[in-house]
Amino acid sequence: MKALAEAISEIARAAGVEILAIRERGAAVREKADRSPVTDADEAANALIVARLGALTPDIPIIAEESVAAGDIPAIGPRFWLVDPLDGTREFIADRDEFTVNIALIEEGRPTLGVVGVPARNELYGGAAGLGAWSENGPIAARAVPDTDPLAVASRSHGSAETEAWLDKHGITRTIRAGSSVKFCRLAEGAADLYPRFGRTMEWDTAAGHAVLAAAGGSVRNLDGTDLMYGKPGFENPHFIARGA
Repeated sequence: MKALAEAISEIARAAGVEILAIRERGAAVREKADRSPVTDADEAANALIVARLGALTPDIPIIAEESVAAGDIPAIGPRFWLVDPLDGTREFIADRDEFTVNIALIEEGRPTLGVVGVPARNELYGGAAGLGAWSENGPIAARAVPDTDPLAVASRSHGSAETEAWLDKHGITRTIRAGSSVKFCRLAEGAADLYPRFGRTMEWDTAAGHAVLAAAGGSVRNLDGTDLMYGKPGFENPHFIARGA
């Protein structure tokens, strides 16, 4: 698992280099069928990651966002990769630095290994079952969620009335906004306590951050309290609450 973590970290870094090079020369933007934005940076990073993961673990299927958008959806078993080559495309287009590269290994429905690269900040977070969680600065751990005055992190680009109602219902008055899977990393490093998500997300949006947070001692659960699982038909997530330790 440690060797695999190191290998996918290098793949994520390489994808980040490709993304930054495209941003530097100016990325072309268009809309996908679901009307979400996509750029040539998303597609180039997708191609790089899929090729390198395929060479690294040829026996493990790869579910990658832009491959799925192009109709390439391999059959999956109990073990498969989930890839979001550029999460936070809106942040990328707006020239904010919160976009991420996400690679996660799913085993029996659970994310057991994941890395989240933040290329514009030269940061990388990782987590694996049995290894714990880490950043470029060393081990990280989620903090215990306090009984009073917890700090929530919410989506910068995908806010919803349901999220605000949930925060109000639970008396949570302190909230910071962030884009992409960086939100999971804030919980994993103990910089925030809760991340309620009532908007639409896909499994590749959450799997790597979920792996990091779980390895750091946190959790991601459906509204009924059960764990968020992966490999669902259509790869769409229900609403969820991510928590620190």
